[in-house]
Amino acid sequence: MKTLTVLEQADCCTSICSPITGEAISASDASTLAARFKAIGDPTRLRLLSIVAAHEGGESCVCDLTAPVGLSQPTVSHHLKILVEAGLLTRTKRGTWSFYALLPGALDSLASVLQTPA
Repeated sequence: MKTLTVLEQADCCTSICSPITGEAISASDASTLAARFKAIGDPTRLRLLSIVAAHEGGESCVCDLTAPVGLSQPTVSHHLKILVEAGLLTRTKRGTWSFYALLPGALDSLASVLQTPA
């Protein structure tokens, strides 16, 4: 899976904003949505997403995420990579550490596609 830049991720989050019940979505949009839902379909990744989103300051160092989930740093990094590739988190490097933050609008975008018409 291609790693998207922050701008590409933001565009991706806003491009799929109409409910899937409104009209049939394209194959490309379906693929993007499936990747996002698959990424959060794993309990560990869902928990990591929640921990990052709830963390003070809105971002977490990978070094702070291993203990809460009880996994090694390489395993946590693998899960975080999947969340970044799915367009749910952003990653910035500071020295040897990587910091993760929720991509603005990512969860709202997922929620909006599941809304049923009023």
